[in-house]
Amino acid sequence: MAATYDVIVLGLGGMGSAAVDQLAARGVRVLGLEKFGPVHSRGSSHGGSRVTRQSYFEDPAYVPLLLRSFELYERLQEDTGRQVATLCGGLMLGRPDSRTVAGSLKSATQWDLPHEMLDAREIRRRFPTLTPGDEDVALFERRAGLVRPESTVAAQLQLATQAGAELHFEEPVTRWEPYRDGVRVHTAEDTYTAGQLVICPGAWAPQLLDDLGVPFSIERQIMYWFQPAGGVDPYLPERHPIYIWEDTEGVQIYGFPAIDGPDGGAKVAFFRKGSICTPETIDRTVYDHEVDAMAAQSARLLPTLPGSFLTASTCMYSTTPDEHFVIARHPAHPSSVTVACGFSGHGFKFVPVVGEILADLAIEGTTAHPIELFDPSRLSAAPV
Repeated sequence: MAATYDVIVLGLGGMGSAAVDQLAARGVRVLGLEKFGPVHSRGSSHGGSRVTRQSYFEDPAYVPLLLRSFELYERLQEDTGRQVATLCGGLMLGRPDSRTVAGSLKSATQWDLPHEMLDAREIRRRFPTLTPGDEDVALFERRAGLVRPESTVAAQLQLATQAGAELHFEEPVTRWEPYRDGVRVHTAEDTYTAGQLVICPGAWAPQLLDDLGVPFSIERQIMYWFQPAGGVDPYLPERHPIYIWEDTEGVQIYGFPAIDGPDGGAKVAFFRKGSICTPETIDRTVYDHEVDAMAAQSARLLPTLPGSFLTASTCMYSTTPDEHFVIARHPAHPSSVTVACGFSGHGFKFVPVVGEILADLAIEGTTAHPIELFDPSRLSAAPV
């Protein structure tokens, strides 16, 4: 006979680990299933750091979720003693009419978020690692910074286990299906049933959610670490903020302070400059021409950063056509299945609040959080 639970969560990366944490904390009998080991580097929840910010250029509708996520990250840090967030400040740089600057200012203004607008001269004075062009400006946000994906996932899994969640690693799901009043999940090892299923598939969304009707694009992305010329001291978090810079061609790069010690360098990457792949076909090798392109672009803003190349790592974006998330009850299985996917390269800062939303949807069938933007019906004619 198949083991039975209140809720099964598929995928224990950022969103799935947040979901099992929230569900277990509410006294739900929850099973978490993960294809790989805990805190793995095969998907989208690794690489040492992710940007977090509140003046959100993607859409002002995200801001209430960000404010709650900041609260939950602080609580996660307090509850586990793990360092999961560093608020070192953040700069959104570019021409005044760029999406990065204008969109950030729109959100900051609409939600009355504390911020400063800096011209190029003031940017260079306050942050001497940066040399923006004379026409560039920046929105500076003191409460921006970074979150640590591996520490976050580990902390959430820790709390989930302490609260009684049952977590299975190295147990890939082969398929799931409606079963009686709930769902049945088949893995390489066993079969399980539950009243509710929460699917957090990351880059495996096309396989596990092929009936959702959403045209996901899975993209290979690269993160780079360079040792700055002259050392990392000017790049320490108390001196150097996170940043997103958009050039006149609309190309965005983002980067971080040096958080990995004197030999760890500083991380930088292109935002949305990837190639289509699948989890099975992604090329994990990073080539010289890719390193050269990253070094050349970053040198336009941070002349000492390219310095010497240290290392690089690949990850995957799961992108929707409009680059907004999918968080909802499954349109074809609204009484028993909840989905969270398509985070399009900007989801990790939302991890703890997405966990809260998923627990709400699985237990209550609804949530007080504003998630209308993330309804999959906007993208497809998914069956209802």
